Amino acid sequence: MTALTVCLAQLDFTVGAIHENTSKILATIREQSAEHDIIVFPELAITGYPPEDLLLRDDMQQAVDNAVEQISAAASETVVIVGHPHAIGEQRFNSLSVLHRGECLHRYHKQRLPNYGVFDEQRYFIPGHESVVFEWRGQRIGLLICEDLWHPDPLAKLAQEHIDWVLSINASPYQMDKHEQRLGVLRQRVAESGKPIVYLNNCGGQDELIFDGHSLVLNGQGELVAELGHCEPSHATLTIEGDIISASAMAHHASESSLAEVYDALVLSVRDYVNKNGFKGVVLGLSGGIDSALTLAIATDALGADRVRAVMMPFRYTSQMSRDDAAEQANTLGVHYDVVPIEPMFNAFMQQLQPLFGDAGVDTTEENLQSRCRGVLLMALSNKLHSLVLTTGNKSEMAVGYATLYGDMCGGFAPLKDVPKLLVFELAKLRNQRSACIPPRVIERPPSAELAPDQVDEDSLPPYGDLDRILALYVEQDWSALEIINAGFAEEDVKRVLRLVDLNEYKRRQAAVGPKVTPRNFGKDRRYPITSHYRYEIERQNASEK
Repeated sequence: MTALTVCLAQLDFTVGAIHENTSKILATIREQSAEHDIIVFPELAITGYPPEDLLLRDDMQQAVDNAVEQISAAASETVVIVGHPHAIGEQRFNSLSVLHRGECLHRYHKQRLPNYGVFDEQRYFIPGHESVVFEWRGQRIGLLICEDLWHPDPLAKLAQEHIDWVLSINASPYQMDKHEQRLGVLRQRVAESGKPIVYLNNCGGQDELIFDGHSLVLNGQGELVAELGHCEPSHATLTIEGDIISASAMAHHASESSLAEVYDALVLSVRDYVNKNGFKGVVLGLSGGIDSALTLAIATDALGADRVRAVMMPFRYTSQMSRDDAAEQANTLGVHYDVVPIEPMFNAFMQQLQPLFGDAGVDTTEENLQSRCRGVLLMALSNKLHSLVLTTGNKSEMAVGYATLYGDMCGGFAPLKDVPKLLVFELAKLRNQRSACIPPRVIERPPSAELAPDQVDEDSLPPYGDLDRILALYVEQDWSALEIINAGFAEEDVKRVLRLVDLNEYKRRQAAVGPKVTPRNFGKDRRYPITSHYRYEIERQNASEK
């Protein structure tokens, strides 16, 4: 049996950029052909993943077909395996093609189409039903695409074809502990089949999804031979002879902690969202609090200090500590920093509104007006500087509506949208371990929106330790109020939190997009109606049974 050298191209592709993606593929072929027998690219590499309703356009499919022809013609000295949509009449498949010297040697159609969580492939594709084995220089390679590996049957059928190893191309989105999940699934498939698996993943940010790369290679004993970098586009070389696999030095990668992986995923998501959407940089409100401090660190790591602008917008309730801490962090990171007091704007609004408000007392209206003054300033800077406003709210706040529409929710991307409050603190500590940039007392002091005298978040919310656990059970695991109460949480807290979650769906529908890192985010993962009485009916029923 002849040894094969295989190049794994764990690259960052842009959705809809057919020409750009094809150029990247062609450049890789030129650079890697001389040293490799096979070059492999991820699932739907030509279109980027997920292309969503772009797939319904005939002109895009024609562009994809032209790209496949170009790639096939370029694969003169090597075999190229690449993922792309393929149409046969009115039928559309999620496919991969094995290309060489202007010909398509094999074409495989994905058999298992995910239709849960963030996936809706059944809207666009129909499943394939046939196994495909690619034989090259004496080695028989079984071909699969992503979800196929999460089910036993596709590989079980391949194993009956006397394959030597399995190649799976993937666009598997990141979430916390996803690496361990993938590794567990792959080891299960190896145990069932006895075959080595080469698992190539996509790498890059796409709206609310993060593709973390972290491609894996397992031998026939289920041992990890190689893993590529987390959130790092890269190439790696494998030498394969039967079930003996060796990897180039660049393919070996020591996994970081789960916490570090979350932080690096957020950095990748900001970098790709800003760059792929053509913004010159970002601007954000820096309050002296923990959320904006972490957002500023992520943005600076993603884009560099010269593309980040932070604005402190103090009001009469803004403490000197907050002003000092914001200035210190901005100076440490070297970003452009401005201080713009909002008191004159607030007073002007109140003067105009006073005849309308009459004798109505002070309430949250005045608090929200402060936030909306800040939103106006940030959006004006965004327009003038052609920069994207980053919102700084976290998942805990977005869940219970602890955010102001057209105020602190103003912006185009929300890096912490799926990051619970306690995780915000852990990520801030992690970032300071790399290099100190967040003043310690920002992490240590009780969180406050500083919209009223001596205000702290826990005046109106349960302690974040309880809040985050209640939210995880309700939002991510679909537990009922009764189940959560029986788990040991105070009945009053549970009912209040669940009511706030349900009431504030209308706010989340108007919130900026943000990257998914938890098992279920507020976005494609969780599609609840705004108008819904489901929980109220359950509560009435439970009350009547008591």
